[in-house]
Amino acid sequence: MTASDSFGRLDDDDYPAYTMGRAADMLGTTQGFLRAIGEARLITPLRSTGGHRRYSRYQLRIAARARELVDQGTPIEAACRIIILEDQLEEAQRLNAQYRRAAATEDSTPAD
Repeated sequence: MTASDSFGRLDDDDYPAYTMGRAADMLGTTQGFLRAIGEARLITPLRSTGGHRRYSRYQLRIAARARELVDQGTPIEAACRIIILEDQLEEAQRLNAQYRRAAATEDSTPAD
């Protein structure tokens, strides 16, 4: 892998570019918080070859949302469940819109 390949991956939201310490610093939280949301299965960090947790930008956005809810007084387990349900709702709405577009296309196709 060349240096340009490595730098290109940094634009990938799913690339695990951040160590636990860096992720906690970026979020303004503790490493324990990241472990807790991992134990609640909100996010599953990838592991480096040395076994250290590594986080992607996508995972950091999810963790930031969890921190926001916890800062508002929501227990961490409930915050994780809320985020999971929000994600499921968003996916269901996306699929519903996709099905509606497909059905509208079928309805507008002239019959032979």
